Amino acid sequence: MQTKTPKDIDEYIAGFPKDVQKTLSRIRSTIRRAAPKAEEAISYQIPTFRLNGNLIHFAAYKNHIGLYPAPRAVEKFKKELERYGSSKATIKFPLDEPVPYDLIKKIVEFRVKQNSEKAKNRTPAKKR
Repeated sequence: MQTKTPKDIDEYIAGFPKDVQKTLSRIRSTIRRAAPKAEEAISYQIPTFRLNGNLIHFAAYKNHIGLYPAPRAVEKFKKELERYGSSKATIKFPLDEPVPYDLIKKIVEFRVKQNSEKAKNRTPAKKR
């Protein structure tokens, strides 16, 4: 488990056992394929993807992988997420069960669309 803030996602992933690293790497690549223009960062000491604002975060814990896509995404996929622990803005995928990468892809695509629409509807700041 992490004790200090990693400098990037590679360093974050490297801080876990090999089996967890494999899962984290696959989640990362799933997000990258679903949102190829998103930028990687570390925010709140965990891996973050940004595209027109925060897109999605993920993190590893002792017994699960946490995925943090924002409340509306959790609500949108509520039915598909029933078997996983989830709350308003958090999804928990148990480490001892297969991770639903296709569902993660759908959630990220939804978030890309959501953030793009939000960015289009923003009024540009007035120049002084």
